[in-house]
Amino acid sequence: MKVVLQRIARASVTINGGETRSVGPGLLLLVGVCVTDDAAIAEKMAQKCAELRIFDDEQGNLNLSAAEQGLSALVVSNFTLQADTRKGRRPSFINAAKPPLSVDLYERFVAALKKQSLKEVKTGEFGAEMQVELVNDGPITIVLDSDDWQRPRHGSSNG
Repeated sequence: MKVVLQRIARASVTINGGETRSVGPGLLLLVGVCVTDDAAIAEKMAQKCAELRIFDDEQGNLNLSAAEQGLSALVVSNFTLQADTRKGRRPSFINAAKPPLSVDLYERFVAALKKQSLKEVKTGEFGAEMQVELVNDGPITIVLDSDDWQRPRHGSSNG
């Protein structure tokens, strides 16, 4: 699972040119489900997003999470995060999960996020045409990839 997490002053998503859903301040989360993902990954990723300390404390240090601050989140499904661009000029989306897996894990991610101490969690609509607007605060943008949880950190020993 890949998530592009942005600290926002505000964000909104317009669905199929009609309904608009807005939040702020808090997080905008673009979520891409991979064919190898499972429920445990979706739940761990949601918790990681809510608990990531990317908000300023009284001293201006990044020591507080959205959950600790009681902030909001806007979650938008985005299969293109699973793009493989290693070859040629046209991205391959072979690693992007398809329904029903993608829908199930996206919904599990949202449900797990709603169990965190956030003010509110709003979503786009899975599979719809959406326009996303945001005011990135900081700017702070972080890419989370569950595949990275298996890799050793730079500078760590493998033995």
